[in-house]
Amino acid sequence: MIRDLLARAGLVLAAALAATLALAGPAAAHGADAPDGTDYRTEVTAVSPARPGLSVRVVEAGARLELTNTGDHAVEVVGYSGEPYLRVGPDGVYENVRSPATYLNRTIAGDTRLPAEADPAAPPDWQRVDDSSTVRWHDQRVLWRESAPPPQVRAAADREHRVRDWVVPLRAGAEPMEIRGTLDWVPPPDAYAWWVVATVGLLAVGALGLLPPASAPGARALAGLGGLLVLGGVAAVAFTVGRELDAGARGAGGLLIGLLGGQVWALLTGLAAIAAGVYALARRPAADFALALAGACLALFAGAANAAVFARAVAPVPWPATAARILIAVVLVAGVGAAAAGALRLHATSRRPAPAPAPRP
Repeated sequence: MIRDLLARAGLVLAAALAATLALAGPAAAHGADAPDGTDYRTEVTAVSPARPGLSVRVVEAGARLELTNTGDHAVEVVGYSGEPYLRVGPDGVYENVRSPATYLNRTIAGDTRLPAEADPAAPPDWQRVDDSSTVRWHDQRVLWRESAPPPQVRAAADREHRVRDWVVPLRAGAEPMEIRGTLDWVPPPDAYAWWVVATVGLLAVGALGLLPPASAPGARALAGLGGLLVLGGVAAVAFTVGRELDAGARGAGGLLIGLLGGQVWALLTGLAAIAAGVYALARRPAADFALALAGACLALFAGAANAAVFARAVAPVPWPATAARILIAVVLVAGVGAAAAGALRLHATSRRPAPAPAPRP
């Protein structure tokens, strides 16, 4: 029985990895647009002059600006050469295919090759790209795109620095407007300390698998492991929801679409961990197998995939970065610990001698 369960686990993991590789293209593109973390904090300080229905915010850990215009008149975003770039109004979102910014802003690196029709001096050629009142875009004016940090950061990397104050010009008809904001360097946390805490925690949890499964302490350990796996699953779901909210998801429908489109594996493994934890708390048959499989998937798809927050000052969630690091530490401790403990319990069960057959009368 144990051998059959392990074979099934291998098939499930292989299928999960194959699906991940098959989705590597879209997932990589999404990851490039929504980074796992950064040491540069981008903030919007003002939209001047203010207009009813017009709002701007930073999304995706500072990788994009999001402009919403629910007013009666369209607002244009001005490109890098003073040309019309985006237009947002009652009739939807349009982009000027003549604007170089239309192509440069498709990636956060701004390295898209410009087509021949890109000419900032040419009359705008508007193409509708969305029927909503919201647009998101990368903007080179609000980002630090160099691989090396600014000189002031290299001179004193242990404290915050104002990199620059930035301005993105807008236009409402003939009226000039602007988005103003700041770009700051924030010192990254000590990733080593977070990894030490997570490693000590997962070793302590994994050690619970050394208790004899058939004993009373082993039964209590199973319940504890189940509860911890539920906690890890909740932490994974919370972090995943936070990532989508930070990416600009609005409303329950927008959040659901974002979760299924960009964070589906982390979401599914978090929910599976909760289910496996409840299964273990009920002391159902094959609970050890459920712990091992769900814990391994949780650690891989929700823990290791987001461990970059340990080394980044700004996490891709709408709350303090320390809270994000705590959530990922809980995910790793619960996932790796439950996987190790479940595997140890399965091994101990497989080595238990079979009961002697009852004597024949």
